[in-house]
Amino acid sequence: MSLPSRVQLIDVGPRDGLQNEKQPVPAAVKIELVNRLQAAGLCEIEVTSFVSPKWVPQMADNAEVMAGIQRQSGVRYSVLTPNLQGFEAALKTRPDEIVVFGAASEAFSQKNINCSIAESIERFAPVVQAALAAGIAVRGAMSCTVGCPYEGDVQPERVAYLAGLMKQIGVQRVDVADTIGVGTPLKVQKAIEATLQHFDVDHVCGHFHDTYGQALSNTLAALQMGVWNFQSSVAGLGGCPYAKGATGNVSTEDVVYMLHGMGIATGIDLDKLVDAGAFISGCLGRQPHSNVAKAILSKRSG
Repeated sequence: MSLPSRVQLIDVGPRDGLQNEKQPVPAAVKIELVNRLQAAGLCEIEVTSFVSPKWVPQMADNAEVMAGIQRQSGVRYSVLTPNLQGFEAALKTRPDEIVVFGAASEAFSQKNINCSIAESIERFAPVVQAALAAGIAVRGAMSCTVGCPYEGDVQPERVAYLAGLMKQIGVQRVDVADTIGVGTPLKVQKAIEATLQHFDVDHVCGHFHDTYGQALSNTLAALQMGVWNFQSSVAGLGGCPYAKGATGNVSTEDVVYMLHGMGIATGIDLDKLVDAGAFISGCLGRQPHSNVAKAILSKRSG
């Protein structure tokens, strides 16, 4: 078993984490969160999304947030762009990477974006081409790669189908996402194996939700396959608006603690990361959802 010596984490808290919060989060708070994450050593941050404010009101301040962050060299700032209109708005804010998305489940695709998987990829093709022409990197988020709230188990061949479509339109790397957190290690490894038919291991990210408490086990299963890119969310922020009962992303603090305990480098300062999670959780009026953060904060106050 050869594990990677270093792991790159993409913190999706500012975008995926905050998008479903009912209470409006001021732009200044989002900007401060991004600044704190990069101060803690995160070198990839998913900042916001350029979607219709009618659908995701929380992200209506996207341009303001992108203008307000203190950019650091060596940090990659990504944004979600669902269509050309969103991409054109995003382009003005100079993102380093855009994210397009598709589901490995037909039912989820219909419920989420009202079209089939193939149609969703057709819609994204011009966005991907425009981004690449502008010198912007493109990541493809593949949701429901092991389970779907409407279809149940998702077969690996569906994941391979989606990965192949993403490769065809020019997507450079993909996230294997367990959107509703039902995955277990062997199922996750099968989804990754299916993805590796089209993308090499350096261009595959793991994105695991912790609904059933399996996210760290699933992260370990992916590490054992050589995956070294993962997405996580500070303080365990976020969920999925279209998946009933799906709790947050795996918390960045928990992943970092596990990796450091395994001797795997991340470049992240865990104490500063815990502070960033405590900051945003305080703004939301609750405790962080991270077990590691709770343990460290309790030790500090003891």
